[in-house]
Amino acid sequence: MPQHSKSKTEKKTIETDSSPASTHRMKYLQLAEYINHLIETDELKINDRLPSLNQLIEKLKISKETALKGLSYLSEKGIIEAEYRKGYYVKKKTQYQPYRVCLILDKMNVLRDRVYQSFLETIKGQAEVDVYFHHHNFKVFEKLVDENLSNYTHFVITTFLQGNTTEVLNRIPPQKRIILDYEEKILSGDYTCIYQDYKTDIQESLTELLPQLDKYSRLVLIAPLEAFHAKEVIAGFEVFCKKNHKKHIIYNTVDEKRCKNGDAYITFSRYDQDDVSIIKLARKNQWKLGKDIGLISYNDTAVKEILENGITVISTDFNKMGEEAAKAILTKTTVTMRDPATVILRNSL
Repeated sequence: MPQHSKSKTEKKTIETDSSPASTHRMKYLQLAEYINHLIETDELKINDRLPSLNQLIEKLKISKETALKGLSYLSEKGIIEAEYRKGYYVKKKTQYQPYRVCLILDKMNVLRDRVYQSFLETIKGQAEVDVYFHHHNFKVFEKLVDENLSNYTHFVITTFLQGNTTEVLNRIPPQKRIILDYEEKILSGDYTCIYQDYKTDIQESLTELLPQLDKYSRLVLIAPLEAFHAKEVIAGFEVFCKKNHKKHIIYNTVDEKRCKNGDAYITFSRYDQDDVSIIKLARKNQWKLGKDIGLISYNDTAVKEILENGITVISTDFNKMGEEAAKAILTKTTVTMRDPATVILRNSL
């Protein structure tokens, strides 16, 4: 339905209610209708700048608060767009989707693509989705949030950042805020969070694999220093090993001199380079993977299914993560949900 028709319908309904709240709502919709009229009659064209805030206040005899609320309403619907410290500009004439989503990801890889594609598939026809990447750069992340605060109905974000993410995320109203993958804690308000519990995931996964791990003399966790969630994985690994009396050690990289026949390795490097190093090491020493040494890798991919007759993985359902985020928007619900990891046992163990 075109936006101006929806606004007029809402206004007619509200006019039957003379309460202060209803009057205030009617006034901000009055501004929305006024701007829509200027756009539809071509008095304002695509990319034109809107009249100033003071001009709108004077023209419509409304308060600054009401004017800002009306501009925010139009921004969320995608009809106008705010440019940081410049003003508002016309973006389009009509808006058919009820939601506009700002999807801010840390990076794009096969796992993030699963989140993205499942999110789009679930919300298709109901929202416009713009995708941005911060590449673990805090300043880029902060700028993306600040410059788009009034332009979207929802923000879907993966963080994995060093810096005060809490302060920046709290600038987004809780009802618009959806956090994925990493559980950002102590944020204000009720907001949606669909996350991995890295500490619990590794404990539960290794417990499930105990029968296979029994034949190995030592468990070796390869934990890269730069990995954002390394502390939580290490903590869960140590809890499991102590509870089950497993000899274990933690390295930051694969070092040929420290690797032994009888080791079982757990890896989670970003680009799976540690998996490649361990496979090369096994070939060099003529160790059979899954017999002489073991390998467990984080996050399943098509390559791991066939590499060396199959690599055992601990993997979260990233498709579900994107799907549940979209459902939270469509059903207007607030969800706090752990997306637990599952184990896929293959020949490498």
